[in-house]
Amino acid sequence: MCLGIPMRIVEIMPPFRALVETKGVRRDVSIALVAEEDLKVGDWLMIHVGSAIAKLDEDSARDTLEILEEVSRLQ
Repeated sequence: MCLGIPMRIVEIMPPFRALVETKGVRRDVSIALVAEEDLKVGDWLMIHVGSAIAKLDEDSARDTLEILEEVSRLQ
């Protein structure tokens, strides 16, 4: 099973990198797989193993984060 984490873009760094953040955690990730998207600071991305694999709308990102938090509380 693969796990993706929704993270918001803080900074875009050419050619295909971005600084993203969620819950106070920041990561430098590749945005090469979503390069065709019109990305801007504040957009949400699904991050998997250091790469953005999809652009998300804010509602989907927040819903996913809530589900992940719920699952972590059950363990």
